[in-house]
Amino acid sequence: MTLTKDELEYIKEVLGRDPNPLEEGMLDIMFSEHCSYKSSRPILKLFPTEGEKVIMGPGDDAGIVELTDELALVMGMESHNHPSAVEPYGGAGTGIGGIIRDIISMGAMPVALLDSLRFGPMEDQRSRYIFEYVVKGISDYGNRVGIPTVGGEVEFEDNFKFNPLVNVVCAGIVRKDEIVRGIAPNVGDVFVLMGGRTGRDGIHGVTFASEELTSASELESRPAVQVGDPFTKKQVMEATFEALEKVNVQGLKDLGGGGLTCCISEMADKSGNGAQMELTKVPLREEGMTPYEIMLSESQERMVFVVNPHDVDGLVQIFDKHELPYAVIGQVTDTGHMVVTREGELIADLPTQLLADPPLVEREAIEPVKDEKYVEVEDGPLDEALLNLLSSQNIASKKWVYRQYDHEVQIRTVVKPGDDAAVLKVDDEKAFTLTSDCNSIHCYLDPYQGGAGAVAEAIRNVVAMGSEPLCLVDCLNFGNPEKPEVFWQFKECVQGMSDIANQFQLPVISGNVSFYNETEGVTVNPSPVVSVAGIMDIPDIRTMEFKNEGDQILVIGTTRPEMDGSEYHKTVHGVVQGEAPQVNLEEEYASARAVLELIQNDVEGQVTAVHDLSTGGLGVALGEMAIKGDMGASVDLSAVPGAEGLSDPEILFSESHARYLVTVKEGASAEILNTLKRMNVPAAAIGSVKGTSLKLKPSNIEINIQQLKDSYHGVIEKFMA
Repeated sequence: MTLTKDELEYIKEVLGRDPNPLEEGMLDIMFSEHCSYKSSRPILKLFPTEGEKVIMGPGDDAGIVELTDELALVMGMESHNHPSAVEPYGGAGTGIGGIIRDIISMGAMPVALLDSLRFGPMEDQRSRYIFEYVVKGISDYGNRVGIPTVGGEVEFEDNFKFNPLVNVVCAGIVRKDEIVRGIAPNVGDVFVLMGGRTGRDGIHGVTFASEELTSASELESRPAVQVGDPFTKKQVMEATFEALEKVNVQGLKDLGGGGLTCCISEMADKSGNGAQMELTKVPLREEGMTPYEIMLSESQERMVFVVNPHDVDGLVQIFDKHELPYAVIGQVTDTGHMVVTREGELIADLPTQLLADPPLVEREAIEPVKDEKYVEVEDGPLDEALLNLLSSQNIASKKWVYRQYDHEVQIRTVVKPGDDAAVLKVDDEKAFTLTSDCNSIHCYLDPYQGGAGAVAEAIRNVVAMGSEPLCLVDCLNFGNPEKPEVFWQFKECVQGMSDIANQFQLPVISGNVSFYNETEGVTVNPSPVVSVAGIMDIPDIRTMEFKNEGDQILVIGTTRPEMDGSEYHKTVHGVVQGEAPQVNLEEEYASARAVLELIQNDVEGQVTAVHDLSTGGLGVALGEMAIKGDMGASVDLSAVPGAEGLSDPEILFSESHARYLVTVKEGASAEILNTLKRMNVPAAAIGSVKGTSLKLKPSNIEINIQQLKDSYHGVIEKFMA
C-alpha cells in the first residue's frame, strides 16, 4: 500500500468509517502519484493550456487542437518506465497499447507514433538487453496494429542503467464534429465493457509505478506488468470506430492505469454523477478472481462505452460481429458515489470525488548543493573530435532502431525518420510535423535551462521542417518527489518549459508525470521529454541534407562559448560539469520567426535545406547535412556570428540555442542576409556546398564524406551484432 497515515485519516474522516479492504485497495491506486498527480498538479498550473486552436486541453485522455476547418489533431504522451525496466518487451508494447487507446477514446484514428527512449550505455550488457527488447516491443506492437512509428530519439547515459525511460507519443486525426469524451453525463445510461477479458496481470501497476525500484523488482514486480495483445487491439479499434459511427455513444474511455476503478470513477466524477457496478458481469480470463483483483486489474485492450439502454442492442451487434467479449457492467446514477456489488451484495461504496480528486500534497523544494570543482579540458585535433562525436551513441545513426518500425503504413508519411522531425499529410494541401526532444544532461546541470532548452529544441525541429509550432505534449520523468532536491528539479524544469511555451504562445494540451525513477539511490537525470506538433503547407516542407553544388551555407543565430554539458565535453573529454547553455526567449523566438518567414515567402525555392543546431553544435550539424546529402562543403569558421574571441572547438561544438543552418541557392544569399538584418536576427554566410569532403578554415581541416559516414553509421549495429 502507498497510502500514507495522513491520507488514511483523511479517508476515514470523509467516509465517517474505516474503509474495507476492497475500498482501501481502490483508494490506494487512485491516491497513487501515477493516478492522482497529487504532488505535481500545483506546479503543472504554470503551463499555458489555452489558445485559439485548442479544442481540448489537459484533463482527458489526450489533448485536441484544430488542424483544418473540419479536422483536429489529437495527441497524448505516456511513460512505461517501471514496466520496461522489469519486462522490457511487454512493458514497451503495453505502453504503446495504452497511448493508442487514449487517442481512440477521443474518437480519433491513430496515425502516428513516436518514441523517446533512454538507456544505460551500450557497453553495459543489461542496458543492451533492455534496449533490444524495448525496441522490439514497440515495433511488434505498432507494426501489428498498423500505426506507423515515424520518429523519436534515443539517449544513452550511465544513470539510466537501472531505470530506462520509455516514453511514447501517439497522434490521431478526428473530424471536429465526431470528438468523444471520457464522461458519463446522463443518469440511467449504462456502462458497457468491451475488449480483452479481465485477468490478474497489471494488478497494482500504478502503485508499482509510484514507488522506487529495487534490486528485487525485476522478479517481484513482473505481475504488475500488463500483457499486451496487438491483434485484439486491432479488433477493438475497428469495433470502436464502427460503434462511434452507428451508435449514439455518450462517453468512451479506455482502461489503463487503475483499471475499472479509475475508468468508472473518473467518467462519473467528470459529469458530477455516480456509478453502480456489478462485478459478476465483468468477463474474466481467469477463474476465482477476487473483487479486489477485478477492480484493480490493468489487463489491456479494454474499453468502456456509456450509452442509453435503448442503444445497447445496436452496440452489442457490432461487438458480436468483431467477436469481442462485452458486458453491461453497471449504470450511471445520481448518488455521487461509486457503488460496487457482487451478486447484488454491496461490497464497496465510495464518493467518486474522493476517488477521482484526492487531496494535494505540498512538497518541499530545495536546490541541491552543486559540486564547484571544475575540470579544465585540453582540446585536441578538430577532425578527430568531430569523428568521435559522430560515432558517439547519442549522435550516431539510429537506423538500427527505426528500420524495425513500419513508418509508411497508412501512406501519410512524407518525411521519414532521420530528419529533424517527421512530416505527415493531412490532406492534399496541409501536413503536420511531429518531434520529441530532451537533453537530460542540460537538465541535470540546470533544470530551468534544460527544461526551457527541451521545448526550444523541439520547436526548432518543427520550424526547420518549415512548420508553424501548433501544440506541445510532454512526459516529465524525475526521481522521488519526496526528496526536496528532486522536487526542486521538477519545479525548475516546469518553470523553464512554461516560460518558453508562453513566449511562443504554444499551448501544452496533454502530458504525463512519471516520478520515482530511481533504484537504490541512483536517480535518473531530470528528463522532461517534449513532443511538439506543427502545421504547414506541403510546398513549405524542407529537409536537412545538402542539395546542390554551389548552394550557400548560412548560420542564423549567435554562437557563444557554451561548452558545459555538451556532447563534446562528455564524449571527447569524459566530463559533465558547469552551466547548461542559456535559453534567451526573445532570441529563440526571433530566430524561429525568421526561418519560418524565409520558408513561407520562398516562392522561387531559394531555401534548399534547413537544420537546427543542438547536440554536437555546428560541427555535427554540418556533418549530418553532408552525410545525408552525400555532398561536401567548404566552411569558414571565423565567419560564424559570435565567432570573434572563440576557439575553433567552441565555434564547432558549442551547443548554444536559437541557431539554424540554412542552405540557399547560389546568388540568393545577399538578399536573404539583408532580409535577416532587417529582422535584427544575427546571420552570416559561412561557406558553400561543394566537393566530396568537409573543409574547415582557417584550421585547414579536411574530412572526406566516407570518413564521416563510417563514423556515423553502424555504431549501434556493432553493439547489437
